[in-house]
Amino acid sequence: MFALVLRLILIPLTRVIYRPVIEGRDNVPRRGPVILASNHLSFIDSMVIPLVAPRPVAFLAKSEYWSGTGLKGRIMRSFFTAISAVPVERGTHRSAQASLDASLAVLNEGMAFGIYPEGTRSLDGRLYRGRTGVAWLALTSGAPVVPVALAGTQDIQPVGKRMPRVRRVTVRFGEPLDFSDRRELKPVGPVRRGVTDEIMDAIHKLSGQTRVATYNERPTEDAA
Repeated sequence: MFALVLRLILIPLTRVIYRPVIEGRDNVPRRGPVILASNHLSFIDSMVIPLVAPRPVAFLAKSEYWSGTGLKGRIMRSFFTAISAVPVERGTHRSAQASLDASLAVLNEGMAFGIYPEGTRSLDGRLYRGRTGVAWLALTSGAPVVPVALAGTQDIQPVGKRMPRVRRVTVRFGEPLDFSDRRELKPVGPVRRGVTDEIMDAIHKLSGQTRVATYNERPTEDAA
């Protein structure tokens, strides 16, 4: 009930205040499992996409958001639960696979799942090389992949700023990519690399960002 009320309030309110430009919304399948693979520019990306997509979209979120105490803790838990966020622990030696397993569970329930193939947000606005977890997820689940490009979210909440600002954003949803014909191909390493590169090519076509051939590393605590 809280999730429904939140969407009924936030979606119209967001569109009135931020006036987002939304393109290709019909490219997102209305039913069945689907992966929304997006570029990543800001902390709020995981809130923007669910608010403009035609269906609920789950994202992973650090488990600390569910462990807070007091009124603030209850508000955080309620909010992230309402937007279908999935709690995962970070920093452990099994956290990467645990995150993929949690993502797969979402897709196995027939839901939409959002992922950032770059692994972490881009602090310089460039598009970095994709990590192959998105390919593992697509090939294991058989779900189609919808490439997504965000523009302007970095201006709403720049790095180091706590309060969001009113800035117009653009969200582009590309045509679904189907990799089901490659699920049994070997060796798996090159197959996953090829699928990931195709997904990143599609994101680049939508975003127009400058490409970087290297991986994006998680920023230090000070930069974060």
